[in-house]
Amino acid sequence: MATDGKSLFDIAMELKPTDVPNVRQAVPFFNVKDIEASLRFYMNGLGFTMTRQWNPEGRIRWCWLELGGAAIMLQEYWKDGRPGGWPAGLLGQGVSICFTCADAIAVYHDARGRGLEASTPFVGNNMWVTSLVDPDGYRLEFESPTDVPEDTVYSDQA
Repeated sequence: MATDGKSLFDIAMELKPTDVPNVRQAVPFFNVKDIEASLRFYMNGLGFTMTRQWNPEGRIRWCWLELGGAAIMLQEYWKDGRPGGWPAGLLGQGVSICFTCADAIAVYHDARGRGLEASTPFVGNNMWVTSLVDPDGYRLEFESPTDVPEDTVYSDQA
């Protein structure tokens, strides 16, 4: 392709939009203090699989994790050649990510079986809901449809 002295940016800017949808997926991107702790939580605790990673100097600094059809990205704060530079306070305060799933109660049992603290499932907005908080304070809500009455609460002691 002849560029006629144009930069790659100039050529890209001349491309015309197509009728094909451009935006395909929204992926939460969590900046974390300790990526090893986060990987233990998401991979060992929730069963996510790492499908992409960036690991300069042999240490993971960024990764893409998947669970079923959902994905998240993690990146460790880095400053002066080592972990650091995160803001004061709880990183995930006020952030909640909702994962729709076939069976939120199964997520609850799996997470508890792997040693994580998951909230007892309850029915809210006609959906089963269980939630967890990751090492940096990001709240994860797992929800699945149900037709049970609103005041039903699931108990694993039954």
